[in-house]
Amino acid sequence: MVRVVVDAMGGDNAPGEIVKGAVEALNAREDIFIYLTGRKPVIEAELSKYTFPKERLEIVHTEEVIETAEPPVMAIRRKKDSSIVKGMNMVKQKEADAFVSAGSSGAILVGGQVIVGRIKGIERPPLAPLIPTKNGVSLLIDCGANVDARPSHLVQFAKIGSIYMENVMGVKNPRVGLVNIGAEEEKGNALVKETFPLLKECKELNFIGSVEARDIPQGVCDVIVCEAFVGNVILKLYEGVGATLISKVKQGMMTSLRSKIGALLVKPALKETLKSFDASQYGGAPLLGLNGLVVKTHGSSKAVEVKNSILQCVQFTKQEINQKIRENIIKEDQKG
Repeated sequence: MVRVVVDAMGGDNAPGEIVKGAVEALNAREDIFIYLTGRKPVIEAELSKYTFPKERLEIVHTEEVIETAEPPVMAIRRKKDSSIVKGMNMVKQKEADAFVSAGSSGAILVGGQVIVGRIKGIERPPLAPLIPTKNGVSLLIDCGANVDARPSHLVQFAKIGSIYMENVMGVKNPRVGLVNIGAEEEKGNALVKETFPLLKECKELNFIGSVEARDIPQGVCDVIVCEAFVGNVILKLYEGVGATLISKVKQGMMTSLRSKIGALLVKPALKETLKSFDASQYGGAPLLGLNGLVVKTHGSSKAVEVKNSILQCVQFTKQEINQKIRENIIKEDQKG
């Protein structure tokens, strides 16, 4: 049984969509136990709308909620009885295997490092979401945790990302690409220019060189390495273009009688194609390199993304990905 703590109070659509997603995850698999952290009366009111296996769900009451606008460090220190702090402490104390939240990104990043703690040898834990591509999915690492990264951090992101893709996604010898403004080695800013030769020297990595943003949707590499500022811009633009494109396609199909008839004919195939490019199908972004699993979902997450983030935790836990990252880092330290 994989025990997942879900922050019922975090996100734009809390607690409604969060509770709904948790219930859907419970009904989808029998090997999940869910703890919902937050204000008990509010959570109970939402749960009363659904049918689910009650023996596999428990509410952990907390009085406080960390708001998005609060300074993260101060919020983590002062709000000990918040849904985020309580949930992360449960992971730290091994009362749960994973923590999922759509709440304050800053509080989750700070709490992950301060409460759950980094694996020894990890310099900076990165946020790493799966993003859809022509060939399936790629891992974007980092997308929001470290905006002032150093070359050594990016090299470690590449190693962590490769371990994740190989063990969780089953990609053998994953291709690693470094986000750049051109394919040539001499291009890029100081960070990219310094990182490129270091990645080239890593014999354990399948480094394919620089990758331009336009090549990412084509699936040219399995692990997309960048610092968080660039990663976050890529992720947000990706999501925005995807949502706009889907909207425009739907709009175009409703313009005339002929297009409506055509839409009926292509609807099943088109629905499947568009679904594969919907980022919410792939869950949230795990904060990799911690002593426990912490997953950040979008602040605007609906039930489907919450559900998929919880299901993602099951696979992550069963594959013992943190243990594999730990073993790899220890091996690297011994070599050094």
